[in-house]
Amino acid sequence: MDDSSKNKGKNNVTQEKKSGGIVEFFKGLRGEFKRITWAPKNEVKKSILITLTFCFIYMVAIGVIDFGFAKLTKIIYG
Repeated sequence: MDDSSKNKGKNNVTQEKKSGGIVEFFKGLRGEFKRITWAPKNEVKKSILITLTFCFIYMVAIGVIDFGFAKLTKIIYG
C-alpha cells in the first residue's frame, strides 16, 4: 500500500499561511462593499414597507389560528 491510499479519508488540503491576517481581510471587505450596486433609497423603503406589511398580516393570521385552536382545545378537553 502506498502513501496515497493511506490518506484517502483524511483532508488533504494544504493550508498556506496568508500574510496580513484580519487587517487585510477588512481592507478587502471594504473594497468589496464599494463594488456593490446599492438599490435606491426609495426602493429600499418600499421593500421594507412591503416586508413589514406581510409580516404583520402573517402575525395576525397565526394569532387568529392559535386563538382558535386554544378555544377548540378548551371546548374538547374542558
